[in-house]
Amino acid sequence: MKRTVTQKNNRGKLVVGIIAAIIVILIIGYLVITNLSAYAGEDEMVNEKIVTISTSKGNIVVQLNEAEAPITVANFKQYVKEEFYNGTVFHRVIKDFMVQGGGFTPDGNQKKTSAPIVLEAGLSNDRGTIAMARTNDPNSATTQFFINHADNGFLNPSPGNPGYAVFGKVISGMDVVDEIAKVQTKDGDWPVENVMITSITFGGEINV
Repeated sequence: MKRTVTQKNNRGKLVVGIIAAIIVILIIGYLVITNLSAYAGEDEMVNEKIVTISTSKGNIVVQLNEAEAPITVANFKQYVKEEFYNGTVFHRVIKDFMVQGGGFTPDGNQKKTSAPIVLEAGLSNDRGTIAMARTNDPNSATTQFFINHADNGFLNPSPGNPGYAVFGKVISGMDVVDEIAKVQTKDGDWPVENVMITSITFGGEINV
């Protein structure tokens, strides 16, 4: 049976419609994949294993060690997300020992914290590592941290000494720590001129 002109036209329209539908599907698929890639790229850029401590002396970039101190890192990250550290100071500075901050405002008032965490002492308190400050109670750390300005082996756990929990290390900006360690202090170890922690944020650039 011979096809009529109308049948040929209908078939042609059907083919065109199918091709157009395929093109639309391909375009939508491309847009979806592109957007997913963009979101993935953003997630990679915000690396929560790295934090930048922005101070009035410069930036300190720290790599967190979640594998060895998961509770401590999770606690620290939560305070970072809450922007708890913004506007606090390094309130205790002792050259060739450590610089400590994360709990006091410039006027000397201590900020209210959440419940303390269990001690995770294990990593060595070497120069450039960051550890949690605490009271005589081993399980009393909350927000305050210190950066070791020297190898402080006596802060490591040993028989009769619970030690201090190291949860990361400085990977860029140790020169800033050195500058903080040199500031003049009063009343023992409080800086004469405030050394501000303007913010702590996730991610960071490594200066080489």
